[in-house]
Order: sequence, then C-alpha cells, then structure tokens
Amino acid sequence: MVQESHDESVGKAIGWLLLGIAGGLGLDLCAKALLASYSLEQFVFLRSLAGLTIFFLLAKQFGGLRSLATARWKWHVLRTLFASGAMFGFFFGLAHMPLVNALTLGFTAPLMVTALAVPFLGEHVGWRRWLAVIVGFGGVLIVLRPGAGLLSPASIAVLIAAFCYACLAITARHLGKTENSFSLSVYVIAGPLLISGVLSIDGAWVAPDAAGWTLFILAGSCSVIAWIGIIGGYRRASPAVLAPFEYTALLGGAAAGYLIWDEVPDRWVVIGAIVIIASGLFVVYREIGSVISGRYLRASTASLSQSSND
Repeated sequence: MVQESHDESVGKAIGWLLLGIAGGLGLDLCAKALLASYSLEQFVFLRSLAGLTIFFLLAKQFGGLRSLATARWKWHVLRTLFASGAMFGFFFGLAHMPLVNALTLGFTAPLMVTALAVPFLGEHVGWRRWLAVIVGFGGVLIVLRPGAGLLSPASIAVLIAAFCYACLAITARHLGKTENSFSLSVYVIAGPLLISGVLSIDGAWVAPDAAGWTLFILAGSCSVIAWIGIIGGYRRASPAVLAPFEYTALLGGAAAGYLIWDEVPDRWVVIGAIVIIASGLFVVYREIGSVISGRYLRASTASLSQSSND
C-alpha cells in the first residue's frame, strides 16, 4: 500500500473542508430563500426531517444504527436543547439580516468555546488568548455599532445561537470518549425536529410547491455534506492548517448575498469581520498542543459537532 505524502494528505484535507464549507453555505442559502415563504418552525422541521432521513440512509457508512446506542441520555437531551437554540436562533437571524452579517456574528462561536472551556472543562487559558477573545468581541461591537440601530432581535438571536453552538462543542468534549460523531450529530438533529414539530401543530403551515420541496431536500442534503466534509478534513490535518480556509465561508456568503439579494456589507461589517477572523485564528494557533479543541470553527453553519476520537 502506497503511503500518502504529507502534501497529498493536507491537500485532501483542504478539499474535504472546502466541501464541508460549501455544504454549510448551501444550507444557509436554501434557508434564507425558504424563510421568505415559510415559517421558521416549518423550515426547521422539514430541514431536520430531510437531514435525518439522509443520515439514516448513510448509517451503514458510519457504524450502522447500533452506533446510536447510548447510556448518556441526559447529555444528549441537553445537547438537543442547545442544538434547538442554535438552529432557531441562527435561522431567525438569517431571515432578518444580511447573510454575511449573520455569518460574521456566527463566527464568534470559537471565541466562546475558548471562554467556556475555563469554567466547564477546567482548562487554563492564558492572557494572550483572553485578550484575543476580548478583541474578537470588540469586532462584534464594530459590526453592531450599538446606538446605530443595528443591535436588533435578529443580531441578538445569532449571538445566542453562537453561544449554543459553543456549548455543543463543549459538551462534545464530555461525550467524545464514549459517543461517535454519527450519534452526536443524529441526536442534535432529532431534538430540533421534535420541538419544531410541536410548534408547527398550531402554526401556519404552508404546503410546499415543487420548488419548495426541492430546496428543503437540498437544505437537508447540504447539512449532511457539511458534516461529512468537515470531519473528512479534520481527520486528515490539524486545525492550524485548516482554520484559515474556514473563513472562506464569509467570502462565499458576501458574494452570494450580493449576487442573489443585492446585499452589500458596509465598511464597518468588513472591519468587524476582519477583527473577529484575526482573533479566531490567533486563538486556534495558541491552542495547538493544548487540550482545548480548535475543531469547531465551522460549527456556526454546519449545525453539527464532531467527537474528538473520530
């Protein structure tokens, strides 16, 4: 068997990661288009249903349905609550603000992971990383510019979603030794599916047309592609190598927002995004070799977490 060279392995890792990023961005584009015609709870329900169906069809590739067996139900229930907050919060914000703005605020999740790792994982975070976290949230203030009317329910919802995604990453650290990435991902889709289904009972349900069904199925497919791509990338290379490529999602989001919805980010959003990106990258490079995982930068759009032992 011919062993891959380091360059070949890194190249494949980048390719897998870019596939995952494309899947995450595709999910966001489908969501923004669908939320113009369908309620948030209906979108979450049908998107989750499509994604869960595809996951079950692919189950054999990831250990089969037996890999879903668990004795740690309380942790999974907690994660479904975080997943629901993340999904409802992000997509609510996405429906009411420019795409690149939502993505920029969503990328505060890795900074939150660093901060939360101290009280919940007992990790030591040095003053340089704390400074990076503070500077990163300074970037959030630049984007939102309190007093300029941009601190809206939509932006608050996205920040809450980022916090929930960070909590998903933290709880994945607790479950990583006993649960695989397939079970971690399936359960966090099942939770929002059940909650949105209950909320849809008394809500306004619009029967999707052919185009609507196509987008719903595409959204579910993109979420699975994002999961496969991200895990495929991080199995082959370290966060230090891949982290810069994660932020191509912002470039893709800016381009798509402009071409599809005529959204043009102002200079303050661009400056704030640069500050958040720089802070996030600094944190990743400082965390290399530490216990804290830097694998969750893309959690803001993939809606999925990875286990550390995959």
